[in-house]
Amino acid sequence: MTKIFCDIADINLIKKFNKKTIVKGFTTNPSLMRKAGAKNYTKYSKEILKITNKPISFEVFSDDIDNMILQGYKISKWGKNVFVKVPITNSKGKFTGKAISTLNKSNIKLNITAVYSSSQTKQILKIINKKTKVIISIFAGRMADTGKDPIPEFINSLKISKKYKNVKILWASTREPYNYLQSKKLGCHIITVPPNIIEKIENFGKSFQKLTTDTVKGFLIDTKKSKFKL
Repeated sequence: MTKIFCDIADINLIKKFNKKTIVKGFTTNPSLMRKAGAKNYTKYSKEILKITNKPISFEVFSDDIDNMILQGYKISKWGKNVFVKVPITNSKGKFTGKAISTLNKSNIKLNITAVYSSSQTKQILKIINKKTKVIISIFAGRMADTGKDPIPEFINSLKISKKYKNVKILWASTREPYNYLQSKKLGCHIITVPPNIIEKIENFGKSFQKLTTDTVKGFLIDTKKSKFKL
């Protein structure tokens, strides 16, 4: 069963999507926080935590690995449902293994983000225990945007992490509703999805005939609004 997490930081949207049974958790990142208008990272995150007790990821934003660890400790104390999001490298490409390992040994739930390959998954598995929860977020959409097929990376990552019952593989950077069906077929544990795509997933099941008539109706409505004549 592939769980759907909502990828959002907007408080009003979190209130709305928290009520949906289809949504099993949330993921945020510094870019989404900025877009949502957050001025104080801690204060804003704690406001979100007043709304939901579903699993939610908040990301460290230091580029220095020792400071990532300090931020990870602070974030982890915000709530029992909190996963600390740590990028697999810093902006200079340095592997953040020290931060991942240190926080994992401290029984802090982690979401390792910006992962693009099964070799990176392997790097992570080598340094974590087999009891503390770890999500590995693999960026399918961004991979596909550059002409690379993400599917083999998921297949290999799922295979090598099988013995780790505490590890969940997450399909990230979802581009279209069909990605949900792809992630389910692969056996991904989680897919994180923007709100507009979640709403489309809720409408799954329309017949081709219904899709055809809905499309033609849309054309007709726009033609009438434009008052087109020949």
